Amino acid sequence: MTFLPLAAPEVKRLVGEVDDVGTDGTFSGHACVFGVEDLAHDVVERGAFLASLARRGTPGVKMLWHHDPGEPIGRWLEIREDARGLFVRGRLLSSVARAREALALMREGVLDGLSIGFRTVRGARDRRSGVRRLAEIDLWEISLVTFPMQPQARVAAVDTAAGVGSAGLADLTRSIRRATALFTTTR
Repeated sequence: MTFLPLAAPEVKRLVGEVDDVGTDGTFSGHACVFGVEDLAHDVVERGAFLASLARRGTPGVKMLWHHDPGEPIGRWLEIREDARGLFVRGRLLSSVARAREALALMREGVLDGLSIGFRTVRGARDRRSGVRRLAEIDLWEISLVTFPMQPQARVAAVDTAAGVGSAGLADLTRSIRRATALFTTTR
């Protein structure tokens, strides 16, 4: 396999397995899972984010609403690779209207996707299978999204302190599975 530089900006929508949504708007999960082929036939390799995170640091990666650079909604408190993938912990800013909306949607189980915006530094496509392996990624932003690229991943738990649970998650998952056939990776 030969790794070629690919310069176009990309976004990768993944269910982010949001573990908890705190009353102060904090949440955590995985924005990317290593070694899993997504609906665009891409596989992110372990170590793909290390150089970018060393260069940018957590403050250099923005938290956006649906990849819109005009709609930052919070900030990342921690971004790191772990054994599973790209672990993130962030906080939605209560002073931003869209962040308050995102928090309400997350508590209802309606919004549970995380998506990375990046530029591929090193990647290779297997001609036979069509699968692209991403070995190095320049991470720009991580967004909260409705339709992630890995619909089979699920939210683990949502804070119900406000009396709001994750009812309807099964219906949402079915809807995501139907709708993801319409979405492709933006390049």
